[in-house]
Amino acid sequence: MLNAQRYSITKHLPEFTQLEALIDRLHQYPFATPFSYKVIANIPSPLHFSDYTAKHFPLYAIHLGTRSPTAPLMLFVGGVHGLERIGSQVLLSYLHAITERLVWDRSLQHTLQHIHLVFIPLVNPVGMAKCYRSNGNHIDLMRNAPVECSEKAALLVGGHRLSPHIPWYRGQEGQPMEIEAAAVASYVIAQTQHRPVTLSLDCHSGFGVKDRLWFPYAHSAIRPFPYIGDIYHLRDKFLSTYPNHNYVFEPQALHYLCHGDLWDHISEQCLIQQQSILPLTLEMGSWRWIKKNPLQLRQSLGIFNPMRPQRVQRVLQKHIVLMDFLINATANYDAWFKHKDNHHYQQQAIMRWYS
Repeated sequence: MLNAQRYSITKHLPEFTQLEALIDRLHQYPFATPFSYKVIANIPSPLHFSDYTAKHFPLYAIHLGTRSPTAPLMLFVGGVHGLERIGSQVLLSYLHAITERLVWDRSLQHTLQHIHLVFIPLVNPVGMAKCYRSNGNHIDLMRNAPVECSEKAALLVGGHRLSPHIPWYRGQEGQPMEIEAAAVASYVIAQTQHRPVTLSLDCHSGFGVKDRLWFPYAHSAIRPFPYIGDIYHLRDKFLSTYPNHNYVFEPQALHYLCHGDLWDHISEQCLIQQQSILPLTLEMGSWRWIKKNPLQLRQSLGIFNPMRPQRVQRVLQKHIVLMDFLINATANYDAWFKHKDNHHYQQQAIMRWYS
């Protein structure tokens, strides 16, 4: 039986060990930049690790930058799907780089005097330890929110209530959101209050040969996201600054529609409260890794993650430019967010994605 086995947390969940080591390191450094962390939920664990005796995994949110509640916010999220470990690894690698740069990088220190950063790198520790896409209750955290697709959702992959043994299970109708999803949603909504804008990047991996940057809505192919002009303007800034990138910006609805999308839910709640959030989801294309190493299909993790060390290193380095850009875009939000030209960008976006 699973509960009778003894696991090593370092072997089965190294991302969690790395995260706690980074928190300890941030505590030890005499940074000029304010640092804090908060446990936003405790996730019950059915696992027993030989070097970890707690019955819960803490869901950590790490805060860096100004404590002003009216400063713009950049939020990084990862580990929502337990099989997609590379998302957490990208964020932990970037958080390590931020930690080292804060010792000597005056430009970063100056930037963080004007914005606030939040990292939630490991949303689903039990699912990651068990190599599940879902959480420990077999519920997909990206299909668990109380959002219904207004058109025809994709079969199964768009979320269903048939059985927890089939991937993309939403949970039983009428039940509250899972602890992990509810904690992230309520925390992000609370953090967004009173800020001029919040940007977020949620790191995943999935099928495809390109890295895609998706934005809401996932529940409608005919209803544009209210901030689509700002998203398009942000895209334009990125394209002009980094013309040799290979990201594809697009609404998720161009690929498939789904129920219960977590970022759709957060966006809708923020709109009700007149708060501005622009969520992006990074879908790292895993077909490139499989094409170079087809044998990794024999492992469940091989479907969604690079398996060879040199490829992991390349992926960890690849997205630094994007994340640096988003931090700088947050700090300089007045150059593109709610800009006088955004009506033009909105028309361009609708013509491109909704015509």
